[in-house]
Amino acid sequence: MGELSARNGLLERSVQLAALHQAHASVAATRSGVLVLLGGEAGGGKTALVRQFRAEARASRPVLWGACDPLYTPRPLGPFLEMDELTDFAGKSYELAAGIIRDVRERPGLILVLEDLHWADEATLDVLSLLGRRIGTIPALVIATYRSDEVDRGHPLRRLLGELQGAAIRRLSVEPLSAAAVGELAAEHGRDGPALHRATCGNPFFVTEVLARDGGEVPLTVRDAVLARAARLSPAAGAVLDVVSIIPPYAEMHVIVEEDGLDEALRAGMLVSVPGGVAFRHELARLTVEESLAPHRRLELHRRVLAALLEKTADPSRIAHHAEAAGDAAVVLDWAPRAAEQAAASGAHREAAAQYARALRFASDLAPKDRADLLERRSYECYLTEQTPDSIAALREAIRERRRIGDQRGEGVALSNLSRRLWCGGFPDDAAEAGREALRLLESMPGRELAVAYTNQAAVALNIEEYADAIELGTRALRLGEEYDDAEVVVHSLNNLGTMMMLNGEPEGIGKLERSLATAEREGLEEHIGRAYIHAGWAMTRVRSYHLASWLDRGVTVCDDLGLDGWKHYVLAHRARYHLDMGDWEAAAADAEWILANCGPVPLLRIIALSVVGLIAARRGDTDPWPVLDEMRALTVGRTELQYLAPAATARAEAAWLAGLPVEPEIAATWELAERRRSAWVLGELAWLRRLAGEPGKDLHKITLLEPYAVQLAGDVNAAAERWRKRDCSYDAALALAGSPDVADLRASLAEFQRLGARPAAAVVTRRLRSRGVRDIPRGPQRWTRGNPAELTRREVEVLTLVQQGLSNVEIAERLFLSTKTVHHHVSAILRKLGVSRRGQAAAEATRLGLTSPN
Repeated sequence: MGELSARNGLLERSVQLAALHQAHASVAATRSGVLVLLGGEAGGGKTALVRQFRAEARASRPVLWGACDPLYTPRPLGPFLEMDELTDFAGKSYELAAGIIRDVRERPGLILVLEDLHWADEATLDVLSLLGRRIGTIPALVIATYRSDEVDRGHPLRRLLGELQGAAIRRLSVEPLSAAAVGELAAEHGRDGPALHRATCGNPFFVTEVLARDGGEVPLTVRDAVLARAARLSPAAGAVLDVVSIIPPYAEMHVIVEEDGLDEALRAGMLVSVPGGVAFRHELARLTVEESLAPHRRLELHRRVLAALLEKTADPSRIAHHAEAAGDAAVVLDWAPRAAEQAAASGAHREAAAQYARALRFASDLAPKDRADLLERRSYECYLTEQTPDSIAALREAIRERRRIGDQRGEGVALSNLSRRLWCGGFPDDAAEAGREALRLLESMPGRELAVAYTNQAAVALNIEEYADAIELGTRALRLGEEYDDAEVVVHSLNNLGTMMMLNGEPEGIGKLERSLATAEREGLEEHIGRAYIHAGWAMTRVRSYHLASWLDRGVTVCDDLGLDGWKHYVLAHRARYHLDMGDWEAAAADAEWILANCGPVPLLRIIALSVVGLIAARRGDTDPWPVLDEMRALTVGRTELQYLAPAATARAEAAWLAGLPVEPEIAATWELAERRRSAWVLGELAWLRRLAGEPGKDLHKITLLEPYAVQLAGDVNAAAERWRKRDCSYDAALALAGSPDVADLRASLAEFQRLGARPAAAVVTRRLRSRGVRDIPRGPQRWTRGNPAELTRREVEVLTLVQQGLSNVEIAERLFLSTKTVHHHVSAILRKLGVSRRGQAAAEATRLGLTSPN
């Protein structure tokens, strides 16, 4: 954009330039990093701005600069491959990010520029996400540019932009030039300023291209301007433009043979030198030239470039790109799978799936076995990236290929994997059928394949909570996995067994999950690492085993670091439920709302999140919960699994009880399913809601109920409440006492509901007390608590008062008869509500705002 630097430098970019310098100075002064997200429309001058900053900045280290590729299937970690100082870093995205962080901490002052993130592969976005979340702790300035007009709601970058928040994240944008600025530039060239502004809408690139023409009227389109400028070049220089236009992001020198033409194209400003070769000064110009090529000319150029790349050691994804454009099936089939393997090794699974799809477009003449292999690999990569319908379709086609050639073992393995894919796609009956067919084919040929079939079928049994089948099949799979020394089968089987045992109330199940996780980490089985955290979250929230709560925060971090977005969503959903049960409704709502905004149409995730949001609304009584709960119920239609139905049934039943509505219609179908599955916890929870509503109970003598519901339903509500308190589930403790006929128990229940701000439940208990003739009923928190400007609950005010007095969490726990973990949660909530990070700051804010009770 040098052409737009009028007498006083870049026009109308002084604010943005100053912001970049200020960020750089901040890093140098505080040794705390800053991430600048620089957006703007195509041709808006983002690159020119950052280049100007680079020229002016006095950096202690070379500025590392890399751009994402405008390829249909971009190179994994493409911008980092262009950075010489990073050549020692290889592997997956989290390993690269960790390497950059180590390097910067040892040698501070790095400026890292990542351009064109709207074209970024998922591994590159993962690195940026990891750097962004840690940026405040590393002395580096990271500048990331993107086209804001090309990042719609569904774009992967849009999600990342929403996640990156905080003081160390700064957002800049470059706006179109004003009419006055365009007029100033036009006057320097003797052109019509208003006409130029009308034609270009102030886009700096368009303005530059128009002004580069020799006189004449303002062209109607930038395409006309670019092509007119190119037409003034000699045929040799034009040929160079043609070649470079089909080689994004840049053309290596050995590909360009017309040296004289290259010099001319560079002098004319159409091309610029970049590390490793030459490129168009702007992508819009490259696209314009490329689109002007006749089809036969484009084909000829791709063939020439492909031949040149094959003579050198080139990136597989670039070779595959040009091979496809050249129509060279043999080269595509050779190099696209290599590119896919490279992408998968980097954690760019979406790009890997696209490379396998590229190969399959040229695979019609492949042998069935080879084609099936490609289909199976694509299916797996699609599975990892939540492209479940494509994953299922590819695997079904692979099964047909295996069947054509009588490959019974291969067909059995594919069917076994299909059962897992079908479950993820929401087809439990089809999943079970595929698993049974796999076992039928493989039981006559013992080996690793049979072990895989057993463990996948055990997973199907686990997901529908068929305890006997899950344990039997899982045990067989584990035995075979150990016999054949197959780590993946061992890990998967231990997970199935441990999760099923935990759901059944067997605490030793966590030992199997821990062993599964440890083995998966040792063997680098990333999918199974994520699965361990998901299933720990599922089981612990089902039976309220919250001594395992540390798995949740750790799971979110680990899945994030590994780029397992889909897995992270499930852990976050379970964490939302955990926060709800802890009484931290703000944290629960935050996690649940994030899931609803980011998980897409995944039914189970939405059911869990909606159940949390609906219960918070029902328990607080400040908004109507039923639209949310109705949306949740619609997602359960046709489902036959408890993990879908139980959250919906219990949430709707509780909301019905709070509203004085019948409970039975909300739980009848789920009760029958829970009875068939002998799910003691679900039955206990539903039975207690029935009792609270005063509706007829069901016969539970055939079910061994779990604590605390066993003693609760037996009538010992005080023992049950104490067990709930030990689990830090204060709302459930109050629910237990709410079913007591004893006035003292009802008073204790009311006090807890009032402390939590659970007004509808408090109203129910108040009515029960009045029906017993009690008149001196507390009206809830004191006036100073109800009007608390920070919206602290009564218990939080009590904790804050003791924080002001300098007590530790242990001392506060002893004073208030709470667990230390519960106090920790209250302190965290207080800090968040007050917008501070330290206890001393919270004490000062409490004094300033008058938040605490006078002594």
